[in-house]
Amino acid sequence: MEYVTLSNGVKMPKLGFGVFQISKEECEKCVLDAIKAGYRHIDTAQSYFNEEEVGNAISKCGIPREELFITTKVWIDNYGYENAKQSVLKSMDKLKTNYIDLVLLHQPFSDYYGAYHALQNLYEEGKIRAIGVSNFSPDRLADIAAFNKIAPHVNQVEANPLHQQVNAQENMLKRGVQMEAWAPFGEGKSNMFKNPVLKEIADKYDKSVAQVILRWLMQRNIVALAKSTHTERIKENFEIFDFQLSDEDMNKITALDTKSSLFFDHQTPETVDRFVNMIEERKGRI
Repeated sequence: MEYVTLSNGVKMPKLGFGVFQISKEECEKCVLDAIKAGYRHIDTAQSYFNEEEVGNAISKCGIPREELFITTKVWIDNYGYENAKQSVLKSMDKLKTNYIDLVLLHQPFSDYYGAYHALQNLYEEGKIRAIGVSNFSPDRLADIAAFNKIAPHVNQVEANPLHQQVNAQENMLKRGVQMEAWAPFGEGKSNMFKNPVLKEIADKYDKSVAQVILRWLMQRNIVALAKSTHTERIKENFEIFDFQLSDEDMNKITALDTKSSLFFDHQTPETVDRFVNMIEERKGRI
């Protein structure tokens, strides 16, 4: 395993196992499979509806708690100081742990300032080892970093070969914020797994396209979240620490950047409307 060191000195595994869209029925087994394969970093969220199942896996896996790095995210409807604080304590109970390694604000909407102040408070109390944000564009990240006592330690954003976030990463580095990638495979959109450049590179190293993408992110010093519900794929995605991409191959992947999201742009009013609808759909479930 490779690690990054956050601005507060906390070590974070560079490769994590994400449980987005993994059902409650499958989640516990998948997390146990991931830990057995070697993963020590598990990423969940209040809005994934599987924190309890992640907690079950943590309690059953046999790995000392201090060797695991657990992340969750506060959902928008829990923003505001008191709501956010109570929601994190509730997440802690679901995860069956007395501290959480990293807590992020899931989206850059609503009263994220109040919520961030709650994270700072919990961090100072020792209940959270690191705090951060997710999906914050460079301007919003600059704002929350500048006007808070503690700048975010992490910003989790979409990052993959077709949407590389080079300028966003430069902004994060300037502010001491670690970049973390969700959807490193773009959920297979735009035929990413069949991309001829990525396939050629994968064949050269006798690796899969997914492994090449994860290796590329490791070499950009970006924490990456791999997700699968298939045991063999979970194992395969972890087997990325035995090779290095050449500078030439890194440059070939750099040339694939479209600078456009494969999902949606967080800076449009339509995206705000989308999340307002998601809040209504999820009321009472979190």
